[in-house]
Amino acid sequence: MKILDWYIIKKFLGTFFYSIALLIVIVIVFDISEKIDAFIKNNAPLHEILFQYYLNFIPYFINLFIYLFTFISVVFFTSRLASNTEIIAILSNGISFRRMLVPYLISSVFLAVLSFYMGNFLIPITNQGMRKFMDKYIDKPPVNNKRNVHVQIAPNTFAYVESYNPVRSTGYRFSLEKYDGIRLIYKLNSSTIRKDTVDNKWILTNYWGRTISADGEQHIFSGREMDTTLALNPRDLYKVRHRFDEMNLFQLNGFIEAEKAKGSLAYRRYEVEKYKRLAGPVAIIILTLMGVALSSRKSRGGIGLHLGIGITLAFSYILLMQVSTVFSTQGNLDPSVGAWVPNAIFLIISIYLLFKAPK
Repeated sequence: MKILDWYIIKKFLGTFFYSIALLIVIVIVFDISEKIDAFIKNNAPLHEILFQYYLNFIPYFINLFIYLFTFISVVFFTSRLASNTEIIAILSNGISFRRMLVPYLISSVFLAVLSFYMGNFLIPITNQGMRKFMDKYIDKPPVNNKRNVHVQIAPNTFAYVESYNPVRSTGYRFSLEKYDGIRLIYKLNSSTIRKDTVDNKWILTNYWGRTISADGEQHIFSGREMDTTLALNPRDLYKVRHRFDEMNLFQLNGFIEAEKAKGSLAYRRYEVEKYKRLAGPVAIIILTLMGVALSSRKSRGGIGLHLGIGITLAFSYILLMQVSTVFSTQGNLDPSVGAWVPNAIFLIISIYLLFKAPK
């Protein structure tokens, strides 16, 4: 039986890596044709194009298409086995269909572990290399003097700066507001706010503010300079966006916890990304089982029919995953539920197809 196991494993992984390699070559050719003007205009060195950009480019696209090409690879070579009556011969020799699934599961677990490692640890590193190249030769850097920045620094506490200069560590036209429900209870304004890195404090100049009691009575205060401690990081004021695609799993968890501690709702996008990274590798195993069950029966349509149905189901999974992501990010759907719903639905479909598969 080991001979058969190795035969299926080599066919599975060989078909997968061959097809994904062809795709990567095609994608790289199209990407070069799109960016060659920028490479020439900005005098990008050839070794940086090859090793800093395209070498880091490959893992991202492998992981992006791994679900689709795992499914297509299984359907393609299993359909060939069925067309050549090899599956009938296997089952006729007393090998159960369940036992025949073992090498498929071994291969899919290997790809799932590979996807988990790439998505959570390798790709965040390669994305940093790609970003540095893009910032240098193609796009503008993602860090800038962003204007009109609003951030939530604690539950019911919001900070605002009109602009922030990261070189001087100084923000201009600062405002701090605290609420009790929807009622404003504290407001502080200053012409500038500067970070004192020695004492880890913020220095406000030309400040004024007011506190509002429950009965509406106001206490107004002002001054020339004030030191205060705020749960505010300078990078919150000038970073255009936190790049979750450059965070590994542990950094992503740390960022989510920090945002939750602030009482901010910005963590939802990152939580969606976290659960997608965890649910994605499991999808590879589910789609493998579905592919085997779908293509193990010999049909008049042959490989073409199986591939057509397989591609339709694979794109249905991707579409369902995108829809659930939108509901998790923009709606009230829990991110963990949104990430696992497509897997649950397709697991049910896979179990049904496995029961219907020839035994």
